[in-house]
Amino acid sequence: MKSFWKVLSLSVVALVFLAGCGGGKKGGIKVGLSLPTQREERWVRDKIKMEEEAKKLGVDLKVQISDNDAQKQLAQCENLIAQGIKVLILAPHDANSAAAIVEKAHKEGIKVISYDRLVMDCNVDVYISFDNVKVGELQGAYITKLVPKGNYVVLAGAPTDNNAKLFREGAMKYIKPLADKGQIKIVMDQWVKDWQPAEAQKLMEQALTANKNKIDAVLAPNDGTAGGCIQALAAQGLAGKVPITGQDAELAAAIRIMKGEQTMTVFKDTRLLGAKAIEVAIKMAKGETLTEANQTVNNNKIDVPSILLTPIAVDKNNLEEVLIKSGYLKKEDVFKN
Repeated sequence: MKSFWKVLSLSVVALVFLAGCGGGKKGGIKVGLSLPTQREERWVRDKIKMEEEAKKLGVDLKVQISDNDAQKQLAQCENLIAQGIKVLILAPHDANSAAAIVEKAHKEGIKVISYDRLVMDCNVDVYISFDNVKVGELQGAYITKLVPKGNYVVLAGAPTDNNAKLFREGAMKYIKPLADKGQIKIVMDQWVKDWQPAEAQKLMEQALTANKNKIDAVLAPNDGTAGGCIQALAAQGLAGKVPITGQDAELAAAIRIMKGEQTMTVFKDTRLLGAKAIEVAIKMAKGETLTEANQTVNNNKIDVPSILLTPIAVDKNNLEEVLIKSGYLKKEDVFKN
């Protein structure tokens, strides 16, 4: 975890600082935003983008961060509801328990956008995210093409996050058939509590010890967990020798990819996602029809109207084209070392 923060550039540290500065306009449409954390670069970016859009469009955006605590998120959302918001943008820490938040909002006539992570078992109004099964498919297709045989460590994200289940579902479409044929041996298959890099590092250390360092590939669900795994691999002199996936296109991951330590990541442009959330919140507050919500994702209760953006696989070959030329990352930050 320490090394994760070390590799963050000054520009990202600046993002964290700016994230603490409020966005929005008093007197405009009042929208609540509840995010699970600011301990990951991608959530910092989401927050900043939504604050920028809110300010530009005259939205009074009220922001709360739950620090990966479901009870805290519930209390914070109750506070937002009490402030008279018209729409709640909710990225749940716990996909199941967050249903109570949706119910409380609906009792007050407040519409709820399930942001990036789907709230389960409730009548949430709309889901805005990426095609998360596709994210897993990109990871699974990439790693199995590169390593069609051998010992695999398969990690999934937090069991409280429905997205983690979707990522895993997509990846296993490629891994499981090879495992069934005996070409791949899954030597570890574990969820990672709260997506914590330190937890991923511990699991990777256990897998290396149990298999005498004979690990041929690692399915890491995101860049944070990939970073934890790479620390464990590095301690055994294996960093860069064992292919490993990722997700979120974090700066730290981009640096590792160019150094050859991480094999790939999946880019989900949070600039597009954040802007879309504010746009949709305004439409919902005005009672307008969401014509772009032309897909559905089932949350165990209803088929939720959904807007799903397209993820992109990134490795050393297209990183500059996809991440740098798009302005998502700065060339000088990625190639600073």
